Amino acid sequence: MKKILFIINLLGISLLSVKAQQLPQYSQYILNRYVINPASAGSNNYFSGQTNYRSQWEGIKDAPRTYILSANGPISKQNMGIGGYMFTDITGPTRRSGFSMSYSYHIKLTPDIKLSLSVNAGILQYGVDGSEITFDRPDNIGSSFIENNLVPDAGFSFYLYHKDFFFGGSAPQLIRNEITFEESVGIQQGRLENHFFLMGGYRAEIAEKFELEPSFLLKYINPVPLQYEVTLRGLYDKNYWLGLSYRQDAALTLLIGLTLQESLSLGYSYDFIQSNIANYSTGSHEIMLSVKFNKGQDRNTETK
Repeated sequence: MKKILFIINLLGISLLSVKAQQLPQYSQYILNRYVINPASAGSNNYFSGQTNYRSQWEGIKDAPRTYILSANGPISKQNMGIGGYMFTDITGPTRRSGFSMSYSYHIKLTPDIKLSLSVNAGILQYGVDGSEITFDRPDNIGSSFIENNLVPDAGFSFYLYHKDFFFGGSAPQLIRNEITFEESVGIQQGRLENHFFLMGGYRAEIAEKFELEPSFLLKYINPVPLQYEVTLRGLYDKNYWLGLSYRQDAALTLLIGLTLQESLSLGYSYDFIQSNIANYSTGSHEIMLSVKFNKGQDRNTETK
């Protein structure tokens, strides 16, 4: 199983298997949309610091574990937003880490609708510990090597928002850097692939103190067919939520959370696996912690 997971994690840097998402996956995208779309920085009237921890495919040895830490918010009275995030994604002997900083500018299209445009840049590191891998046929592979690739990254995103809806797109990994792991696993050359994300959502008040928020996330990585996630979240008194999410051919997710004292939010999600991996795993867990600070003047939208 270790070798299977290792191959899964290398699906984006091997010439034979470029058909997988190379960036971290997590279920609570609606609660931390900044990591997917940096143009959302500054769309709320406060700074937000957030961390996510994901334990994927529970019960499988060396299954993926993902850590994300982010912060973003508005520059007061400047129609601008700034932010940054860092992540580590570990699967068995492989590790993907990175950080990115972003700048966004917000344009008022109408009194209630704004468009944010953003650029971001950072560093990605891909590493393999060859001593943790056992091959049936080692051939000439030097499996004792610890090998790292450090490459720059840049992206662009847009985010259209109103107090009741949002819609945005992002393109990370615009620089298609080459990656090699010739010494550790014998991959002479691979390449980081362009990723394209499209997301949107709408919040509707259907009763006093009760709102429904449908949302979606589309993902495209050439040459994989377009993939989608859809989520329906119910919020009570803006501070308690319960939701269901479906990831195409992969998982059905339960989301639950609450906000304490208007500044601290806690969230938990559990993935019920819908693919063949369910034969080996009991599911995936994810925990989110968010803190709001430096609250300023009212803006069009608010994320909880």
